[in-house]
Formats: sequence, C-alpha cells, structure tokens
Amino acid sequence: MQGTVATFDGATRTGTLLLDDGTELSFPAPAFDASGLRLLRLGQRVRVDRDTAGAIVRVTLPTMD
Repeated sequence: MQGTVATFDGATRTGTLLLDDGTELSFPAPAFDASGLRLLRLGQRVRVDRDTAGAIVRVTLPTMD
C-alpha cells in the first residue's frame, strides 16, 4: 500500500500518511526504524508494509525492496 507523508516528527520518528484512498494512517517509530531511512519529508511518497495482523511494520520508499 502506498501513500504520502502528511506529518513526520524526527524526534519521535513517528508520523501520519495520507493513503491513496484518502484515509489517514499513523505509523509508529519501530516501523520507521525498520526502513533504514534517516528522515521523511512532507509530501514524500512512501510504501507501507503490514504484518498478518495488519500492524504497520515498515515504511519505505516505493523504489526500495
């Protein structure tokens, strides 16, 4: 699933995304930490990976595998 960064707090490493369907989705620090990224910019396009329970486990750039 993909979306656009709506908010990002570098101190807490948390933020919210605006998904393509218009839904706002928050992501926790561990999901950001799993990406290997150092920061996100507002408006940046990202991909969200979820576990089988639906929890967000990673936020990455669409071009990353």
